[in-house]
Amino acid sequence: MTAQDGLSFLLKVGDGASPEVFTTVGGFRANSLTLDRETVDTTTKTHTDKWRRRSNFGLRQASISGEGLFEDSASEETVRANFFGSDVKNWQVVVPGFGTFEGAFIINSLEYQGPQNDAVAYSIGLESAGALTFTSS
Repeated sequence: MTAQDGLSFLLKVGDGASPEVFTTVGGFRANSLTLDRETVDTTTKTHTDKWRRRSNFGLRQASISGEGLFEDSASEETVRANFFGSDVKNWQVVVPGFGTFEGAFIINSLEYQGPQNDAVAYSIGLESAGALTFTSS
């Protein structure tokens, strides 16, 4: 796989309609998508080789964090309303040349930054609130 354009890593929020339409809320300057799986220790006294046994029936979660610029005032208003409303919405994360992760997320942090000689930016953190799907690009 060749290197992909990080500028195309996008965060989109769904409108809740059927079919759902996703709108880009902002392009990231820096970003990450983390997929975690909790493992369960299944070691018993009968395992005499001293190696710990693990299974994957623990919980899974996804976290998104990033910094960027809002596309417009409407996208900022959408994100802010989501945060204050504690809304669980469907979101998409588009990873260029790889695919799109989609599922229910809740915003767990939202920060506005106003450097003296740069555009007003935001930092956002989201945590999954249900199962995710993945569609290859």
